[in-house]
Amino acid sequence: MSERGALSQSFLDKVGWGTATRRFLAGDASDRSYDRLTLGSKSAVLMDAPPGKGDDPADFLAIAGHLLALGLSAPQCLAQDLANGFLLLEDLGDGVFARLIAADLSHEHSLYAAATEVLAHLHSTPPAPNLQNLAAQDWAEAARFALDWYRLAVIGDRIDTTPFVLALTEAMMTHADGPRVMILRDFHAENLIWLPERSGLARVGLLDFQLAQMGQPAYDLVSMLQDARRDVSSETEVTMQRHFLDLSGRDEASFRPAYATLGAQRALRILGVFARLCLHGNKPGYLALMPRVWGQLQRNLAAPELAALRAICDDLLPEPTPEILQRIGAQCGNFR
Repeated sequence: MSERGALSQSFLDKVGWGTATRRFLAGDASDRSYDRLTLGSKSAVLMDAPPGKGDDPADFLAIAGHLLALGLSAPQCLAQDLANGFLLLEDLGDGVFARLIAADLSHEHSLYAAATEVLAHLHSTPPAPNLQNLAAQDWAEAARFALDWYRLAVIGDRIDTTPFVLALTEAMMTHADGPRVMILRDFHAENLIWLPERSGLARVGLLDFQLAQMGQPAYDLVSMLQDARRDVSSETEVTMQRHFLDLSGRDEASFRPAYATLGAQRALRILGVFARLCLHGNKPGYLALMPRVWGQLQRNLAAPELAALRAICDDLLPEPTPEILQRIGAQCGNFR
């Protein structure tokens, strides 16, 4: 048994779940992993978040407590070992939005409408305390991953990123730098669970929110509707934008360029993150998602307000063609 395995077993022994059957449930782009535990008729989820890897379970607990206080469905914590990075969590089940929609596409509209209503409610309430609040330039700097990793993987050079950062900073300051709301950041179909036995907003179970921060109102909506892992129908995207505007009372004229700017920033960062996960993390599976993210980037950059940023991206970033993806994949795990 590995050291982490022994630590987790010791934790489970102490909290009365030591004899539970364990089954790997999920992992993600971070170092966290999840096991589903079954003990008789009971089930729970073990979160394993190794200390010092960037994801603090204490942050998860703080945000979960805030969401629960708002009447939303975050997992309840059943037991914890923060020193070693373990949480025993309520099992919200298998009703993952992505899975339900893949089984029956007709569910897409209703599920996304419910999630949009959760966002509108979250934005109408005071945020959790002490959340990080980045400036427009910080958001632009985060998207530099597209040059530092994606371009590096394709072309093999490191270039001056100043013009890119300046153009994106200007776009962020002009179109997406208004009053902040609490954003969950990874708000998409694989982190949303349908709980039909609950009522109202509580029917949407929320996962992977420990990196919540202050941000622009459209950010989580973009995250959901421009999902790196699945294609959302254009009809659903347009309808949920309208639903969000109706619920929030926001001005459509300012919302549209903000949505495009945030979508471009997010797509640029994700391209870089996926390249880094391959080159540095030896995780080639993310390469298959790049063409979808590239398409989202191009749709966002088509907004006339982003013409200057588009010109720079067109000059610096090549399309992830099959040949380019093969080139990146050949370097997988070589950057340590």
